[in-house]
Amino acid sequence: MPHFQTTRRALLALVASAAALPAFAADPTLLNVSYDVARELYKQFNPAFIAAQKAKGQAVLVNQSHGGSSKQIGAVIGGLEADVVTMNQATDVDQLATSGLTPADWRSRFPNNAAPYSSTMTFLVRKGNPKGIKDWADLARPGVQVIIPNPKVTGNGRYSYLALWGSVIANGGSDAQARELVTKVLTNVPVLDGGGRGATTTFTQRGIGDVLVTFEAEVELIENEFGKGQFEQVNPSISIETDAPVAIVDKVAAKKGTTALAKAYLDFHWSPEGQEIIARNNFRPRDPAVFKKHAQRFANIKLFSVDQTLGGWPKVSKTHFADGGTFDQIMASIKR
Repeated sequence: MPHFQTTRRALLALVASAAALPAFAADPTLLNVSYDVARELYKQFNPAFIAAQKAKGQAVLVNQSHGGSSKQIGAVIGGLEADVVTMNQATDVDQLATSGLTPADWRSRFPNNAAPYSSTMTFLVRKGNPKGIKDWADLARPGVQVIIPNPKVTGNGRYSYLALWGSVIANGGSDAQARELVTKVLTNVPVLDGGGRGATTTFTQRGIGDVLVTFEAEVELIENEFGKGQFEQVNPSISIETDAPVAIVDKVAAKKGTTALAKAYLDFHWSPEGQEIIARNNFRPRDPAVFKKHAQRFANIKLFSVDQTLGGWPKVSKTHFADGGTFDQIMASIKR
């Protein structure tokens, strides 16, 4: 019995001492839900932000989720607990606002309508440009296979579609002429992938298509991954400016207690270091000095915007991409 009592007292002492130890909370963690093409950007951006926070005495972790932009937003609305979203089109963030996850005035919370950078749509063709592709109209020629992702579910595809449509409107053409061009080009699309990365794989690894319509920022990544000299960049005479908006997912951040950290993370996009990382990844930074420093990275293309040329995202979304809208009508008219 004495031995039992001694052992019992020792165990109680261990429990008491363990209870007296300080509790160490896990480092706060952010989840950034983003689109396909931004993968490489955030591989560099997140460590820089983490280092900047560490210098301020705060440890933090940042996790990423990437995919087709509209699918990603759908996942967040469906319950994926993103602290922030970094998208490539405003209409996706507007869906968050409609769902009550972020305020309707999300654009006013950060500079540049909450878009810290932009890009544009350009062409990638095979070495030697065997089909002689120079501008948007060339994508409508019979026998030219065009690779774009699905405009219904991806920002990449949506911008490709709108770049085609807007290239007509910005040059004084009519909606009927724009529709004719888009119909001819979509007729030349053999497969509509579910994301920008999938479309790139179709073109580069599966060897399908004569031209890939993609973000300017993606061209160097493709060359680095699949070997320089296999493809050539061709810049159309006019293209669309693709603003990339960001937003705090307020409902999630408030629940997790990460609102201030989420804001600091998004603010870092506009910092000199953040803008430099953005430019090095071939996205067009907002800081004029950083843009000038990296000007050789960006094609000299005349740009138009969704707001100025196409009536804004609410109109575009309803007219072109809602169920039964112009895109659905065009696809239904194409005989495969």
